[in-house]
Amino acid sequence: MAGDIYTASGTKFYISTAAVVSTTDTLSEYEALTWTEVAEVEDLGNVGDVSNEVTAAALGDGRIRKAKGARNGGTMNVVCLYTSPIDAGQQAMMDAEETNDNYAFKMELPDAPPPSGTPTFKYFRGLVMSQELRVGTNDNVMRWAFNIGVNSPQTVDPAAAGVLTARSEAGGSSAPTQTKKEPARATA
Repeated sequence: MAGDIYTASGTKFYISTAAVVSTTDTLSEYEALTWTEVAEVEDLGNVGDVSNEVTAAALGDGRIRKAKGARNGGTMNVVCLYTSPIDAGQQAMMDAEETNDNYAFKMELPDAPPPSGTPTFKYFRGLVMSQELRVGTNDNVMRWAFNIGVNSPQTVDPAAAGVLTARSEAGGSSAPTQTKKEPARATA
Protein backbone atom coordinates (compact mmCIF):
# COMPACT_ATOMS: atom_id res chain seq x y z
CA MET A 1 0.00 0.00 0.00
CA ALA A 2 1.35 3.41 -0.95
CA GLY A 3 1.90 6.01 1.76
CA ASP A 4 0.52 9.51 2.03
CA ILE A 5 1.67 12.20 -0.36
CA TYR A 6 2.52 15.74 0.69
CA THR A 7 2.72 19.06 -1.11
CA ALA A 8 5.69 21.37 -0.65
CA SER A 9 3.45 23.94 1.05
CA GLY A 10 4.75 24.52 4.57
CA THR A 11 8.36 23.61 3.80
CA LYS A 12 10.85 25.77 5.70
CA PHE A 13 14.44 26.56 4.74
CA TYR A 14 17.26 27.70 7.03
CA ILE A 15 20.89 28.83 6.82
CA SER A 16 23.38 28.46 9.68
CA THR A 17 24.27 31.73 11.40
CA ALA A 18 28.00 31.03 10.97
CA ALA A 19 30.24 29.24 8.50
CA VAL A 20 30.87 25.54 9.17
CA VAL A 21 33.93 23.32 8.81
CA SER A 22 34.12 20.91 5.89
CA THR A 23 33.65 17.91 8.16
CA THR A 24 30.20 18.90 9.45
CA ASP A 25 28.14 15.87 8.42
CA THR A 26 26.45 14.24 11.41
CA LEU A 27 23.01 14.86 12.80
CA SER A 28 24.39 15.91 16.19
CA GLU A 29 26.73 18.44 14.53
CA TYR A 30 23.87 19.93 12.52
CA GLU A 31 21.50 20.02 15.50
CA ALA A 32 24.12 21.93 17.56
CA LEU A 33 24.12 24.83 15.07
CA THR A 34 22.12 28.04 15.32
CA TRP A 35 19.79 28.68 12.37
CA THR A 36 18.13 31.63 10.65
CA GLU A 37 14.99 30.90 8.65
CA VAL A 38 15.01 32.23 5.09
CA ALA A 39 11.55 33.75 4.68
CA GLU A 40 9.40 34.23 1.59
CA VAL A 41 10.90 31.20 -0.19
CA GLU A 42 8.94 30.52 -3.35
CA ASP A 43 10.91 27.58 -4.77
CA LEU A 44 13.55 25.20 -3.47
CA GLY A 45 15.21 23.57 -6.45
CA ASN A 46 16.63 20.08 -6.68
CA VAL A 47 19.14 18.84 -4.16
CA GLY A 48 20.79 15.43 -4.04
CA ASP A 49 23.72 13.48 -5.34
CA VAL A 50 24.25 12.67 -9.00
CA SER A 51 27.03 10.35 -10.15
CA ASN A 52 29.31 11.44 -12.96
CA GLU A 53 29.10 9.21 -16.01
CA VAL A 54 32.37 7.45 -16.84
CA THR A 55 32.54 5.82 -20.28
CA ALA A 56 34.85 3.57 -22.24
CA ALA A 57 34.46 2.18 -25.76
CA ALA A 58 35.13 -1.49 -26.43
CA LEU A 59 36.72 -2.16 -29.83
CA GLY A 60 35.32 -5.67 -30.23
CA ASP A 61 31.63 -4.81 -30.22
CA GLY A 62 31.73 -1.04 -30.64
CA ARG A 63 29.68 -0.55 -27.47
CA ILE A 64 30.10 2.19 -24.89
CA ARG A 65 30.47 0.85 -21.37
CA LYS A 66 29.28 3.06 -18.52
CA ALA A 67 30.30 3.28 -14.89
CA LYS A 68 29.46 5.60 -12.05
CA GLY A 69 32.18 8.07 -11.12
CA ALA A 70 32.46 10.76 -8.46
CA ARG A 71 29.28 11.94 -6.80
CA ASN A 72 28.18 15.56 -7.17
CA GLY A 73 25.79 17.21 -4.70
CA GLY A 74 24.67 19.56 -7.45
CA THR A 75 23.58 23.17 -7.32
CA MET A 76 20.37 24.05 -5.52
CA ASN A 77 18.46 27.07 -6.80
CA VAL A 78 16.57 28.92 -4.04
CA VAL A 79 14.07 31.56 -5.19
CA CYS A 80 12.72 34.09 -2.67
CA LEU A 81 10.22 36.91 -3.01
CA TYR A 82 11.86 40.34 -2.85
CA THR A 83 10.88 42.10 0.37
CA SER A 84 11.55 45.54 1.76
CA PRO A 85 13.00 45.64 4.29
CA ILE A 86 14.97 42.54 3.43
CA ASP A 87 14.38 39.40 5.47
CA ALA A 88 17.14 38.37 7.92
CA GLY A 89 17.48 34.96 6.26
CA GLN A 90 17.78 36.45 2.79
CA GLN A 91 20.38 38.88 4.14
CA ALA A 92 22.29 35.94 5.64
CA MET A 93 22.27 34.27 2.19
CA MET A 94 23.66 37.49 0.65
CA ASP A 95 26.33 37.75 3.33
CA ALA A 96 27.31 34.09 2.77
CA GLU A 97 27.62 34.71 -0.99
CA GLU A 98 30.28 37.33 -0.29
CA THR A 99 32.52 34.73 1.40
CA ASN A 100 34.34 31.58 0.30
CA ASP A 101 32.98 29.69 3.31
CA ASN A 102 30.68 26.70 3.54
CA TYR A 103 27.44 27.21 5.43
CA ALA A 104 25.01 24.59 6.66
CA PHE A 105 21.46 24.44 5.32
CA LYS A 106 18.36 22.80 6.75
CA MET A 107 15.08 21.91 5.08
CA GLU A 108 12.06 21.13 7.24
CA LEU A 109 9.55 19.13 5.21
CA PRO A 110 5.81 19.24 5.98
CA ASP A 111 5.47 15.47 6.40
CA ALA A 112 4.99 14.96 10.15
CA PRO A 113 2.74 11.95 10.75
CA PRO A 114 -0.56 12.84 12.43
CA PRO A 115 -1.50 13.58 15.11
CA SER A 116 1.72 14.83 16.74
CA GLY A 117 4.71 13.48 14.84
CA THR A 118 7.92 15.24 13.88
CA PRO A 119 8.76 16.19 10.30
CA THR A 120 11.69 15.16 8.15
CA PHE A 121 14.75 17.40 8.37
CA LYS A 122 17.39 17.35 5.63
CA TYR A 123 20.78 18.92 6.26
CA PHE A 124 23.71 19.66 3.97
CA ARG A 125 26.53 22.15 3.62
CA GLY A 126 27.59 24.24 0.68
CA LEU A 127 28.64 27.57 -0.76
CA VAL A 128 26.20 30.33 -1.69
CA MET A 129 27.52 30.77 -5.23
CA SER A 130 25.28 33.59 -6.47
CA GLN A 131 22.64 36.14 -5.54
CA GLU A 132 20.68 37.57 -8.43
CA LEU A 133 17.76 39.97 -8.47
CA ARG A 134 15.04 39.01 -10.97
CA VAL A 135 13.10 42.14 -11.84
CA GLY A 136 11.05 40.91 -14.80
CA THR A 137 8.24 42.83 -16.49
CA ASN A 138 5.51 45.23 -15.30
CA ASP A 139 3.27 42.56 -13.82
CA ASN A 140 6.03 40.54 -12.21
CA VAL A 141 6.87 40.18 -8.53
CA MET A 142 10.59 40.80 -8.03
CA ARG A 143 12.56 37.84 -6.68
CA TRP A 144 15.99 36.94 -5.36
CA ALA A 145 17.64 33.83 -6.83
CA PHE A 146 20.43 32.14 -4.88
CA ASN A 147 22.48 29.17 -6.09
CA ILE A 148 23.99 26.88 -3.48
CA GLY A 149 26.90 24.67 -4.56
CA VAL A 150 26.31 21.58 -2.40
CA ASN A 151 29.53 20.15 -0.93
CA SER A 152 28.24 17.27 1.19
CA PRO A 153 25.88 14.35 1.19
CA GLN A 154 22.51 15.00 2.80
CA THR A 155 22.03 14.01 6.40
CA VAL A 156 18.42 13.01 6.96
CA ASP A 157 16.48 13.00 10.21
CA PRO A 158 13.32 11.17 9.06
CA ALA A 159 9.76 11.96 10.09
CA ALA A 160 8.61 10.01 13.13
CA ALA A 161 5.35 9.30 14.87
CA GLY A 162 4.71 11.36 17.97
CA VAL A 163 3.61 10.59 21.49
CA LEU A 164 0.13 9.11 21.61
CA THR A 165 -1.88 8.86 24.79
CA ALA A 166 -3.88 5.65 25.11
CA ARG A 167 -7.42 6.16 26.42
CA SER A 168 -9.04 3.76 28.82
CA GLU A 169 -12.68 2.77 28.39
CA ALA A 170 -13.57 5.19 31.21
CA GLY A 171 -12.09 8.09 29.22
CA GLY A 172 -8.97 8.57 31.31
CA SER A 173 -5.53 8.35 29.85
CA SER A 174 -2.85 5.84 30.58
CA ALA A 175 0.89 6.28 30.23
CA PRO A 176 1.97 7.81 26.92
CA THR A 177 3.60 5.56 24.36
CA GLN A 178 6.36 6.67 22.01
CA THR A 179 7.12 5.16 18.64
CA LYS A 180 10.87 4.77 18.38
CA LYS A 181 12.44 7.20 15.93
CA GLU A 182 14.80 5.72 13.36
CA PRO A 183 18.41 6.91 13.68
CA ALA A 184 19.47 9.65 11.27
CA ARG A 185 21.23 8.51 8.16
CA ALA A 186 23.38 10.20 5.57
CA THR A 187 22.17 9.58 2.06
CA ALA A 188 24.53 9.65 -0.83
